[in-house]
Amino acid sequence: MYLVTVLGNLLIVLAVSSDSHLHTPMYFFLCNLSFTDVCISSITIPKMLVSIQTQDQSIYAGCLAQLCCVLIFGGLESCLLAVMAYDRYVAICHPLRYTVIMKPRLCVLLSLLLSTVDALLHSLMGLRLSFCTHLEIPHFFCELAQVLKLACSDTLVNDLVNVVGILLFGVPLYGIVYSYIRIISSILKMPSAGGRYKAFSTCGSHLLVVSLFYGTGFGVYLSSAVTESSIKNVVASIMYTVVPQMLNPFIYSLRNREMKGALRTLVIGVPFW
Repeated sequence: MYLVTVLGNLLIVLAVSSDSHLHTPMYFFLCNLSFTDVCISSITIPKMLVSIQTQDQSIYAGCLAQLCCVLIFGGLESCLLAVMAYDRYVAICHPLRYTVIMKPRLCVLLSLLLSTVDALLHSLMGLRLSFCTHLEIPHFFCELAQVLKLACSDTLVNDLVNVVGILLFGVPLYGIVYSYIRIISSILKMPSAGGRYKAFSTCGSHLLVVSLFYGTGFGVYLSSAVTESSIKNVVASIMYTVVPQMLNPFIYSLRNREMKGALRTLVIGVPFW
């Protein structure tokens, strides 16, 4: 699964970079999303595979570093999905002003800044904690909730920071919902059935990716709330740190004619255009 994730997402990055027809904001965001997917998977899976092979499951000093990186790229993916929804909203509802409104590099930089500040805040708050002698996390990576459970000191400040973080990253989800409400409203007003179908088809892949990412993410927190089973929590976490990142390249390449053409040109060297 890890090899498929890395290969699939790197192919998306190479296809977008090498094909001048795909040098648009939408594909620029897709390229960054694929890079983020590779990073999320590479932070957690290789360490887990090494631990399985060597039977050495220690992480020690790297635990907070891993936690910070997971939060950075998980937050960045959330923000990128919101920016991509806004991109589709502008393209469908304000097509004549698209190039004026969309500033893709600025959007990605702001998303990275927001996720980095949030991740550093959580990590720095983790440094102030003291831990008990039992330092075993029933998980395959250093997840924030599992780390806080090990603390012997008061975690009230950390819990407050968690609440702020949840509220902060509820904003991208609100942005996605708002964008699609406006998109659907505009599409339903189109007189042509062909125009409505084309508009819906440009959003289909993104909607599927959003559903997969947020659906599995919410599943993790719901499962942790209703069960204390560490095995079930681990399986749920795999569903949002591994599965969406593996499936995203297939979703975008199989449902997108331009992407299929670019991948064909990249892999077998036969121009599609």
